[in-house]
This record gives sequence, C-alpha cells and structure tokens, in this order.
Amino acid sequence: MRLDCAIIGGGPAGLNAALVLGRGKRNVVLFDDNRPRNAVTHESHGFLTRDGVSPDEFRRLAHQEISAYPSVSIQQARVTAVHKHDDEYELVVDNGTTVQARTIILATGLKETLPDVERIHEYYGTSLFNCPFCDGWELKDIPLILIVEEGPAAFHMATLLWNWSRDLLVCTNGHATLTEEQKATLRRREIEIVEERITALVGTNGRLERVEFAAHEASARQGGLVAPRWQPASPFGAQLGCETNEMNGITVDRLGRTSVKGVYAAGDAVSASQLIVSAAQGSMAASGVIWDLTEREFSA
Repeated sequence: MRLDCAIIGGGPAGLNAALVLGRGKRNVVLFDDNRPRNAVTHESHGFLTRDGVSPDEFRRLAHQEISAYPSVSIQQARVTAVHKHDDEYELVVDNGTTVQARTIILATGLKETLPDVERIHEYYGTSLFNCPFCDGWELKDIPLILIVEEGPAAFHMATLLWNWSRDLLVCTNGHATLTEEQKATLRRREIEIVEERITALVGTNGRLERVEFAAHEASARQGGLVAPRWQPASPFGAQLGCETNEMNGITVDRLGRTSVKGVYAAGDAVSASQLIVSAAQGSMAASGVIWDLTEREFSA
C-alpha cells in the first residue's frame, strides 16, 4: 500500500505527528527503533498534565491514544535507507521490507557527545543534565557546576543557570572558551570560573558530591549542567539534501517543511528541545503534511 506519510522516529515529535495525521484520516506508518536520546532520563518535565512523567509511561500513553486511529501503524523497526523516486519515497527497513510513502517526517533526533570528563556518564541523567528548563527546578538553590568546553554556549548557559542557583561554578575543562569581558561579567555575579581540566567527578549512585582538578582546589557540588556537542542521529536529512541549521539540525519552516519537497522534520532532528516543544513541532509537521497533500489532491 502506498502510504500518505512515513514517520521515522518514535519520540514525542514522531508520536504527536502520528496522532495528528491519524486524526487527519491519513494512512501512516511510524518506525521506532527504541533508541531514544533521553534513555537516561527518569522524569520529563514542563509538559502540562504530564509533568514528571517517565519516558516509558509517556510512550505507553501515546501508543494507547494513537491506537484509536486505525490508519496509523507503529512498527518496532529501524529504517536503514531512504530513496526518492519521482514524487514519493521508498524506505528500506531492517526487517527486510520496503515501504512507499508520498511524504516522510524525519523525527530521528540528535546524538549528543558529552564533555571529555572521566565517569561523566555515571552522573548524567541523575545529577548532571543538559537542559535547565527540564531539570532546573530539581537543581534549585544548591551548589552547581556548569561543564562547557566550547563555543558561545558557555556564557549564555552560565547566565541562564544563575536563575536557578547563585552558587555556581563554571568549568571549561581546559578550553579557553570565555572572553575576558565575559569572565569579568560572571565574576561580578560571584560566579566562580575554573578553566583547567577536571580530573575527577566524585559521588555515589550518580549523585555528584565534588569536582576535583589537577591544581585548583576541589569544589563541593551537588549537581549541574553539561553542554554536549550535537550531531544528527541519522544520515537521512543529509542524504536527501536537506539544508541544516547552526545546531546541525534540519532547517524547517513553521509547518516542518524542509528544503526538499515531501520531506518534513520535527523535534530533536531540528534542534535539541524540551518534550513539549518536540511534541508541538511534530504536530506542526503533521499539519504541514495534511495541508500539502490536501492542497495537491484538491487541485488535481
């Protein structure tokens, strides 16, 4: 069967796109290989009526709601290749099948590479996080560290994290990331800056207790933020020729359209974002698909 849309990615963006497309009477398949970026996350925050929900529970509820729409199917499989043939797309799946679809939504997300600090993965998702809007409340008013190695994100993230805690240490882990003017501005707010490499993160059961350096005095910290480096989780956007943005995500318009006709993108495939934002982008991309297909059919 020739589908109206194939969604690659079963996170909040892909799931919400599937819901909206089902309600739009469109024949859809969603492919989910169950390898989410937020695999270390225990609770997701900032989504009204679902604040604090676990990712597994969110997925269960989403699948339950989507199942009410018979034109949508969810396959626990991985898409290995996407090919464009005239005005439609062929998807090759790791279960040996191929699928033809008039449009595709890339909700494949981004991959994150954490700063080069030994044992950082032991604390990531428990006391070290990457989004203050997602986890800042749980970190409020305690001694925090910001680990950021490169780019303009250092000063921006330090300024933002100061909203949740005034006891803040910024560590660039051996990188000359901050300008002298930025360092002076942070120090006026009594934000400590250490530019040498971290030699150890110390704590138990994922709960950070202190940070140690080669020469600088160790600092007692109870949590903090890290700034990962982002890259696309799948090659499909690049292979299809989609333009990219400054986050290495896919450039889209307000309805999720990419620079390639028939290809839409949403969620972390566009930029790393909160659960509620990713879901909203999935809804908008699905709206774009319905609008474009309906207009094409109406004009035929």
